[in-house]
Amino acid sequence: MNEYWKHIIFAAIVLVVAYIAGKILKFFISRYFERSSKTLNVAATNYQFLKNAVNLMVFIAALIVIFYTIPGLKTIGATLLTSAGIFAAILGFASQQAFANIISGVFIVIFKPFRVGDVIQIGKDVEGIVEDITLRHSIITNFQNRRIVIPNSVISSETIINSHIEDEKTLNFLEVGISYDSDLDKAIEILRDEAIKHPSSIDNRTSAEKKKKEPVVRVRVIAFGDSSMNLRAYVWSEDTLEGFAMKCDLRRTIKLRFDREGIEIPFPHRTIVYKDKKQPLTDISDDSFID
Repeated sequence: MNEYWKHIIFAAIVLVVAYIAGKILKFFISRYFERSSKTLNVAATNYQFLKNAVNLMVFIAALIVIFYTIPGLKTIGATLLTSAGIFAAILGFASQQAFANIISGVFIVIFKPFRVGDVIQIGKDVEGIVEDITLRHSIITNFQNRRIVIPNSVISSETIINSHIEDEKTLNFLEVGISYDSDLDKAIEILRDEAIKHPSSIDNRTSAEKKKKEPVVRVRVIAFGDSSMNLRAYVWSEDTLEGFAMKCDLRRTIKLRFDREGIEIPFPHRTIVYKDKKQPLTDISDDSFID
């Protein structure tokens, strides 16, 4: 068998191996993305091009092996690679930000910091419910029903607070100030009673705490203010959204109960002092300037 046929057989074997390797990689990547997409509640088709990209990279690697192994093609391969390298550098510079978003999107799929439907806070300014996750960006619906489209590369560089990872239950701080003349024990009892009665309030005590008969809702005096004693009730809810609505309800019922029970919620008082008006200056006639 002459060298010509040996090179053809070698190239055919490399291409067949690349085809099989591409299919195997595509299968495993496909399974991984399908599982991840179910977890994130995202359509797996959003990541379809990645599977095709892996297949393409395998075939490019196979062609490089063929061109560098066969002597007659080595020079042509080197020229093509040089040209391709220049083109790739230009293309890479032009699409740097887009590529960063895609890589960040893949990391979101792999590490799953949040899913569609999660309540999250990104940085200090963005808070809402995750509506969609794509390779380029994620869409957050805030609590004013506005869609916030954030590039994935921006999300990856920010601190993410996720209220739904692992355990959705939320501890809500309900704070209120009472006057120093009010009955402290009665105010604590009212806070605890109103919190326990609310339908969104849950008992999150451990078995040990229940045996010790710890209260379902803890209330503590957290500070002595200028005009009030500041109390904080620790109330558990099933999730963040229920907790927010519960706190709004409790502020109303606690205020009404305080009014009935004679517990005062103080407010700032200002003393305004009116000074005497200044007497107007006496008119000076022009004659006063005459010697």
